[in-house]
Amino acid sequence: MKLLEGGVLKEAEETIKADHVGNNPETDSDSATALQLFLDRIPINNSIPGIKNSPVVELKTGDTVKDAIEFLYSKNAFGAPIVDVLDPEIPLTRFPYRYIGFLDFATLVLWSLQVCMCVYYALLQNASKETGKGNFVSLLEKNPETGHTKVGELAKSFLWNPFFPVRLDDTLFHVLLLISKHRIRVVPVIEQSNLKVTGFVTQNAVIQLLLQSDGLTWFDSIAEKPLSEFRFENESVSFVYGDESIADALHVLFKSQTGAVAVIDRQTRMLIGSVRNGDVYLLLENDKIFRDRKVVTVEEFIRIETSNQDPDPTIERDMGALLSAGVLQLRNKYRPRMDSPVTNKKTDTLKEAMKNVARTKSDFCFQVDDSQHLLGILTLRDIILQFSPPSMNSNIDGGGFFETTLDLTGCQIKGGTLVCDH
Repeated sequence: MKLLEGGVLKEAEETIKADHVGNNPETDSDSATALQLFLDRIPINNSIPGIKNSPVVELKTGDTVKDAIEFLYSKNAFGAPIVDVLDPEIPLTRFPYRYIGFLDFATLVLWSLQVCMCVYYALLQNASKETGKGNFVSLLEKNPETGHTKVGELAKSFLWNPFFPVRLDDTLFHVLLLISKHRIRVVPVIEQSNLKVTGFVTQNAVIQLLLQSDGLTWFDSIAEKPLSEFRFENESVSFVYGDESIADALHVLFKSQTGAVAVIDRQTRMLIGSVRNGDVYLLLENDKIFRDRKVVTVEEFIRIETSNQDPDPTIERDMGALLSAGVLQLRNKYRPRMDSPVTNKKTDTLKEAMKNVARTKSDFCFQVDDSQHLLGILTLRDIILQFSPPSMNSNIDGGGFFETTLDLTGCQIKGGTLVCDH
């Protein structure tokens, strides 16, 4: 899995040295330009072997929310691209694909709970709607205004992830551009022949690939800085106390939009765990958890998980990015336990944090002090943004699909600089 020696990354490094030093000596110190030149010569098909590891399932704009949740749960799928069925009531998409977006399972479940007013604060005013019996699916059946909502009707809401795909012959730079511009967890990969989604590039896979540049000047100039020197987008972190209810945590999780909520001990103020989007499937897995979500505490909830065992370190070392596709599964045995939060300190380097999340297959790490008091959260997107600088060499015009990608992201090249409309 290590491509640095004699592989794709080594070839890209030698090419960049020739182009950057030999042809443009006045920019030898421009590490940002060199890094982007380097990343734009790493094709994803040769460097991320796990793209097609997870089977691709699709939802249609006419599917109901209830059907979509049941379908994704039965397929053990984190989420799915949405096929445009050309409903006359839905505006035609401007994208040249058969898809109009991507929806994930956890967001659909959390949105349904919110709209059904089944989280703790809303139940105080709507207690009569809940019988204390049944399961999550029965809740949707009792609330048809939510359960029967068409997936396509959510297209304009913040739940909807835009559909910005790449092809197998595109490069890591294209992926970084899309992730840095849009808040997307996965980038769909389409077949050029039929424009169908064949797999996904996950943020985890991008981190794995970036780490293969360990030791290169362009990578180390960024990655060897301590976390305290960076300003990340998600410096503040949402949290709940361990003695609060699951319903409280789910409400905060939905509102935070960061994919994770820290769990803090009320007495010691120490970090004791987290509730993540990836844990929401347990509401359908265990009917008792769902029914008792206003009674069971978060601390009890994070300690009931028994399916995740420590993975074989040999498998972790040998498989690398191949396992990154596993984050697209609901039941993911490689995900850290809820009561074993992934942490780093401000004095740790960005590289150490990257290795930490890559090793644990986590979507984030909490920043803590020496006493395990919570300081912040570092997401994979926060990390990836550090390798997506806005300046680029004027020799890169991309051409073809890259120009289309720039247009879709609201960006263009002006005088050798990437200019984006925010």
